[in-house]
Amino acid sequence: MSEIRILSRSNIAHLLALSEVIEAVERAYVQKSTGKGSLWPMVFHEFQSGRADLDIKSGDLGEEGIFGFKLVSWFGDNRDKGLPELFGTAMIFDITSGKPKALLDAGAMTHLRTGAAGAIGAKYLARPDSKNLLMVGTGGLAPFEIAATLSVLPDIENVWISNPRNPRRAIDRIDSIKEKVRSILADSGTGDHGARISVADDLKEAVVKSDVIVTATPSTKPIIRAEWITPGTHLSCMGSDMSGKQELESSLFRRAKVVVDDVEQCLAVGECEIPTKENIFSRNSIHCEIGEIIGGLKPGRTDREEITLFDSTGIALQDLACAALALAKAEERKMGTVVEL
Repeated sequence: MSEIRILSRSNIAHLLALSEVIEAVERAYVQKSTGKGSLWPMVFHEFQSGRADLDIKSGDLGEEGIFGFKLVSWFGDNRDKGLPELFGTAMIFDITSGKPKALLDAGAMTHLRTGAAGAIGAKYLARPDSKNLLMVGTGGLAPFEIAATLSVLPDIENVWISNPRNPRRAIDRIDSIKEKVRSILADSGTGDHGARISVADDLKEAVVKSDVIVTATPSTKPIIRAEWITPGTHLSCMGSDMSGKQELESSLFRRAKVVVDDVEQCLAVGECEIPTKENIFSRNSIHCEIGEIIGGLKPGRTDREEITLFDSTGIALQDLACAALALAKAEERKMGTVVEL
């Protein structure tokens, strides 16, 4: 007989603080770069083309002594059934015995770890004294990306929010995004950052003025022109995680120092995919994986005029690191539901 701890969305929200998640994701990236953590082949299956699918990302983390996976399913017709379109579930196992350790709701974890990833890109590649941040996208990820970036770049004074496909949505969501950012920072112990958060009236103007740009949209056509990007800008690209997605004009890759979370995944489904297929970019043009910079194996930004780009497709090790952190804290606090298998 073995026991497994089940952690709900509510449990995860009480257990994970953004600052701890950023540290956990950094450790996971470093383990990947040193071979202490590894990714396994991703599984994607369509039940109905364009209407229902799932993907499974999996791997192992040696320092945490675990392996596991996250399964995300999308059923587009669920809204008509009164159900969420997306479900995320994660499981982790003991790496020495295969014993199941925890089953977790992955929804809350995904927002936190993705926000952490965008911020880590900015932490190691943006100018430390950056003043202006542009958030492109107003979905559920937006407040997490903003809060995480503010937590690692304390000199940010202005945050602009843009929804290029539906500008009205940025206006409608600005108050709720502000409130959520404050809540995330408070839960993390950071407190109110003090940055001004407002809607970008003109996307081009906001891009030109920004030191840091985070993109998190489902776009399949470029929404940011290469000519708008000024020297010294950093971009964390979070939206491209499936073949065919693209947020940046391909020609920008000729000017940028490109860092990725995983080489193979970014070439296959990340922001790197389309420029590579257009012969504008190649595998040899990738500077390195982010874990190599965090671990001191490769340099990050080397001068103030560099344009830096972090292509983050999202890797299983982020989820495993968060799951291990949540489980350790849950065991300490005796949270969740323990069941016998």
